[in-house]
Amino acid sequence: MASITIRNLDDGVKQRLRVRAAEHGNSMEQEARDILSAAVARPETGEDVVRRARARAAAGEGPQTGEELYRAIRARFAAIGFVEPDELQIPPREPMRDPPQFD
Repeated sequence: MASITIRNLDDGVKQRLRVRAAEHGNSMEQEARDILSAAVARPETGEDVVRRARARAAAGEGPQTGEELYRAIRARFAAIGFVEPDELQIPPREPMRDPPQFD
């Protein structure tokens, strides 16, 4: 494992790191490692999500049927007000304009 030393760290930053570490139940070193790891992590791509989902399905984890997937999605979004598809209030569409004439 590598080590780094951070010099000239503002006292306020150190204090906020100490508070944040305590809130997460971590040492200051662990909190700094977590922050640095998250900051330099490669953003997850769509392919990463698909690969992870396929691996979970192959291991028998996660939703195995469409109904189980529906329930999992519903549970995930319940806190923000999941709406059943037949309850959606979709406004009526306006008529489309006539296509242009290129005579």
